[in-house]
Formats: sequence, structure tokens, C-alpha cells
Amino acid sequence: MLIHVGGERTVAIDLRLAAWLALAAGAINAAGFRSLGYFSANMTGNVSTLSDMIALGTWRPALLVAALLAAFILGAFVSTLLIEAGRRRRILGIYAFSILLEALLLLALALLDIALPPQIGRWTMLLGLSLLMGLQNAATTHISDARVRSTHVSGVATDIGIALALLTGRADSAQVRPRLKLHGATLGAFLLGGVAGVWGYERAGALVFVAVALLLLALALPQLGRARAAG
Repeated sequence: MLIHVGGERTVAIDLRLAAWLALAAGAINAAGFRSLGYFSANMTGNVSTLSDMIALGTWRPALLVAALLAAFILGAFVSTLLIEAGRRRRILGIYAFSILLEALLLLALALLDIALPPQIGRWTMLLGLSLLMGLQNAATTHISDARVRSTHVSGVATDIGIALALLTGRADSAQVRPRLKLHGATLGAFLLGGVAGVWGYERAGALVFVAVALLLLALALPQLGRARAAG
């Protein structure tokens, strides 16, 4: 799932990648919104919010939303630098290492949120979650050649509509149905993750992020072990 690249990737591998990472992203995004009042992965909504704030002259909250956007971009930037460095060195497990890094940083953020005073921990968590969503989205985009986007679903919903339209026409269903299944699984997993994230936050607070970090660790560590064994 995190070590197969290029022609080695199959629809089933992409499906597992999309389902697990969209589940994690949905939980992070929804629990973060429940906790902090902002989405950490929805940059479309954040840019619209930013434009509204600029138009109304509410500059202080506008700076926060701009910082969220910058953090997401920084996460994608760091992820891509890491992946490109790994590719040059032919490190098979570089994508798994990216998800491992996300898991460890998420665990650190959750512990900081618990330890720090609320006003400090709130902004640290919010910016950190946006950075991690950028990091994860860049990693999944690279490994799947942009077939999988795990942290937001606007494009996924569009692709579902396109696939459904193609199925009503004369398109080859053998090519369209796997894509529809992939996008449907991504959307469903993101929704399920969001429900689980809010449910968990209501009962355990920031510990829900610890749970998501453990899920990511459970995904990344076996893949790193396989990469090491292979090479």
C-alpha cells in the first residue's frame, strides 16, 4: 500500500490507501473542527472564509486563516522534499516514512494540546493539523500518481458524478467502475472518519488524536518492515 509505486500499483492497493488514510483525515478534520472551530484540511472553505474576512476588514481572524493555508502548503512542501530525496536515494519505504512522520507529529501535537494552556495549545494544534493534512495529501498524491486524494472530498465528489454519468452512456464500464469504487470508498471513509472523530472527541478530548496517530503508526510500521526486508 505504501511501498508499491508506478505499474506495481493496482486498484485494490489504491483502494486500501484511500480508505485508511481518508478515514484518518476525516477524523482529524472533523475532530479539529469540533475542538477549534476551523477545518484543518478544507482549504477551499478556508480560502472562501479568508476572502470574506478580508472584504469585511476582520484582519485578526483573517491572519489565522491565512496561517492555516500557509501551514497546509508547508506540509505539502516538506512532504514533497522528503519524498524526492528518498526517490533519489532509491529508498523503497519513503512513503511509509512520510506517514510515520505524520503519526509521530500528530502524537506530539496531541500531547502538547493536553499539556499546554488552552490558548497556546489551541493555535499550536490548529496550525499543526493543517500542516499534517498538507503532508498526508502530498504523500498520497505522489504515491498514487494523483489517483488518491485523502484529505478533502470536493474533487472526489466531482469524480463520482463524472463516473456515474459515464456509466449511463457508452463508456467502458470495466474502466469506469473501479474508479467509481475508489472514489466512493474515499468519500465513505472520510465521512465515517469524521463521525468517529467527533464521537471520540466528545468522549475523550484530545486523546482522539492519539488514537488516530496509533492508526497511522499501525499502517506505516509494517510497510516500513516490508520495505526493509525487500531491500
